[in-house]
Amino acid sequence: MTLITDWGFYAVAVPAVLLLGISKSGFGAGFGSLAVPLMALSVSVPQAAAILMPVLLVMDLLGIAAFRKDFDRRLLLFLLPWGLVGIVIGTLSFRLLRAEWVAGIVGAFTLAFLAQRLLFPPRADSAAPPRWAGALLSATSGFTSFVAHAGGPPINAYAIPLKLSPVVFTGTMAYYFFVINLAKWVPYAWLGLLDARNLGTSLVLLPLAPVGVWLGVRIARRIQPALFYRFIYAGMLLTGLKLVWDALAPTMLHL
Repeated sequence: MTLITDWGFYAVAVPAVLLLGISKSGFGAGFGSLAVPLMALSVSVPQAAAILMPVLLVMDLLGIAAFRKDFDRRLLLFLLPWGLVGIVIGTLSFRLLRAEWVAGIVGAFTLAFLAQRLLFPPRADSAAPPRWAGALLSATSGFTSFVAHAGGPPINAYAIPLKLSPVVFTGTMAYYFFVINLAKWVPYAWLGLLDARNLGTSLVLLPLAPVGVWLGVRIARRIQPALFYRFIYAGMLLTGLKLVWDALAPTMLHL
């Protein structure tokens, strides 16, 4: 089994994997959406997404083990079918879409949601988002998760206003993405993304998975709710800016 030996790749892949682990099991805040763009500084977006698949599986298993009792079952049963619809759409359109287009859409949506939350903060008696918005955002999350493991920002846009406690929020997102990421294995194999070189590189990065998850779990169980959501907003800001830049950079460089 071959693997990537370029040290430049690992210089961006190691922090990307740690960030992904912290995001998935600690904040669920969109920080993990930076992992593929970071790795894409060295490899293509599809290859970066494929390399992360085994790493994501380990992180998901650790995440649901850590939060096995801390999740909203009814919310999950509503979100998951729509997320799987997004995966189907992503599979069928994968070869037609340019990665930077998807990055730009996700980034713009993330920044728009963040601006709305900060400029027009919800009141304590604000109603939860409508279910049609949850369905649409869950399907969008499944789609962007399939294309670039960037499913966090869309699902956060629906889940954050529900005002779950930090632990229940994180646990629910851990179970949601466990199912979503597991469902991506067959279409990724069908598209030829899970080759020996990518899987070999994944094995090298795999030991970092429990480190990131451990850090994230410790943070989630100790942080105050107000500070927790500040970190969420910071993660969404960084994610949105990075993804929009990835979309605009090729055009700007040619001007």
